[in-house]
Amino acid sequence: MNYFVVGESEIMSAIKIGKISFSNIMPIYHFFRTDQFDEHQVELIPQVPSQLNRSMAAGTIDMGPISSFEYGRNYKEYEILPDLSISSKGQVRSIFLFSRKPIEELKEAKVALTDKSATSNHLLKVILEKFYESFSSYKVMPANLEKMMAIADAALLIGDDALLASWNNPGYYMYDLGELWYKHTGLWSVFAVWAVRREVTHSKSELLRSVHNEFLHSKKRGLTDLDTVVAQAKKEFGATAEFWKVYYTGLSYEFTSEHKKGLEYYYACAAELGLLEEAAKVEIWSPDSRQSAV
Repeated sequence: MNYFVVGESEIMSAIKIGKISFSNIMPIYHFFRTDQFDEHQVELIPQVPSQLNRSMAAGTIDMGPISSFEYGRNYKEYEILPDLSISSKGQVRSIFLFSRKPIEELKEAKVALTDKSATSNHLLKVILEKFYESFSSYKVMPANLEKMMAIADAALLIGDDALLASWNNPGYYMYDLGELWYKHTGLWSVFAVWAVRREVTHSKSELLRSVHNEFLHSKKRGLTDLDTVVAQAKKEFGATAEFWKVYYTGLSYEFTSEHKKGLEYYYACAAELGLLEEAAKVEIWSPDSRQSAV
């Protein structure tokens, strides 16, 4: 076994990586080779998104795919790893607003929000207030469409909860947030970024470079060998192979200058509406140097 070689000072402390089990992230994690590292170098720690956000902020996790809003809230503590995200330009197919009436009529509605995504919750607030002049009231709830709609006019679900609800929609209007954002802005929606705590970029820079390269390798293989990922998603979550192929090919796992533009506009809108204290500065870690790229 040929382990990645890092600086002597970095060997004693592993990089702790948060791992989310959602279907949308499978192409990046499915082929990640932990056996390329020795046991003291990398530790994959299962987390749900809200837990990962808290763990990253507390410093108990070094890096992982956190929500874009969480990065915006604590951006001074993090840098973004290049070429990794969960994004869409148009339909995302797993973030849905379910509503009893057309979105144009949600002026002073009661809206139930998922307890699993700050990014999507605040994206919905931006969309409703900025583009539909809706000043609704919101309540964060566990992700259960029936219970949410029992007390609200509309409900937001994400990820696998949204997929299952869309397959069993009893007749609500259904809106894709990625599609709504693109309709009104023409920009990418960036739902999650691969963030790393700033101190790790200095204290474990060589190991971080190796981990980043392994994620890029895993992503490339996940997208070129998509049938394997599709088969696993079908086994774990149901639906058809064709559905998962359309779903995964509709997502972007890159982070380019165009993704950055869409993310920065989201932060500007969130700050304008008072959802963030200020528009976050997007700083991208550079694997070719120890300096971040703005």
